[in-house]
Amino acid sequence: MIVDDTPQNLELLEAMLGEQGYEVFALPDGKMALQAAVRDQPHLILLDILMPGMDGYEVCTRLKADPRLKEIPVIFLSALNEPWDKVRAFRVGGVDYIPKPFQLEEVAARVRTHVEMSRQQRALQASYEKLRELEDLRDSLVHMVVHDLRSPLASIRMVLGSLQDFLPPGDAGLAGMISAAEFSAISMSEMVTQLLDISRFEAGQMPLSRSAGDLAVQVRSAMETLGAQVEQRRLRFAPAETVVAHYDAGIILRVLGNLLGNAVKFTRRDGEISVELAREAGQARVTVADNGSGIPPEFQQKIFTKFGQIESRKRGLGTGLGLAFCKLAVEAHGGEIGIESVPGQGSRFWFTLPLGGAGRMKDEG
Repeated sequence: MIVDDTPQNLELLEAMLGEQGYEVFALPDGKMALQAAVRDQPHLILLDILMPGMDGYEVCTRLKADPRLKEIPVIFLSALNEPWDKVRAFRVGGVDYIPKPFQLEEVAARVRTHVEMSRQQRALQASYEKLRELEDLRDSLVHMVVHDLRSPLASIRMVLGSLQDFLPPGDAGLAGMISAAEFSAISMSEMVTQLLDISRFEAGQMPLSRSAGDLAVQVRSAMETLGAQVEQRRLRFAPAETVVAHYDAGIILRVLGNLLGNAVKFTRRDGEISVELAREAGQARVTVADNGSGIPPEFQQKIFTKFGQIESRKRGLGTGLGLAFCKLAVEAHGGEIGIESVPGQGSRFWFTLPLGGAGRMKDEG
């Protein structure tokens, strides 16, 4: 689209661009241009500034204020050559500025460049929207399948638990196989719960029942849940002070369980895992440290994404759900989570929570 109140300019540009293979709309004023742009959106607008009624600045401002038209690139054509005129043109949303009198070759080159850039941007936006649709479809399918898995998994766990009562005395081998199957079923149930809770966090539908509490209580409870997983590894927790934070006890217990379980998984049997509590910058800070294999820098952000995982030669691949849950859970509390790790020297996972106080003891629901 060309918008210029000088007929000679319209005729010259229309003829030149028509020869270049463009379909051209030539209009003499801004009001007509806005109406035409709504009816048939152009891929590019060449816009004069000094026009009666509505000048080019106002035309561009209105274009950029309309969600349907704001992505159309605008090249200003004007005899105004003061620096301020050009600055204003870019401020209202122009992508280029060609002074008059113009050279046809220059106009053709700039039009070609911006039309191609616009085409690529539209293709990129279309690809992004398609990707979002596919991601939403994937999440919906995962949620549906995972939700339907809960009942059969519960039945499997119940049957496996009942089988223990019917085992022949002294059949340690069969008892071990049933225990292993039961452990696998429990692990699958936990994965199902994590997936459903991650979806609820992402949708902003995860209720939090927060109150002020001593974090040391949560740490000790999380350590107790590890049970036989610890094996010969050393667990160290000796808080130097009482740190009271404001949090959902059940959710933070699961966060600590995930971080401690992750530390156990990637720490050798004679290694050490420690938990530290501190107050820092008006926040409660919890750190879970180990002297395990460590995580390379290129993976340290990926591990907090859903299904993000890294490979361990000894342990294989994880689900990538635990740390994603931790991130969403901590951020829902208004905190942050991160990692400091050196390959071969271990990792320090940390997260922050709002400090608790007398005025925050009441359960928020």
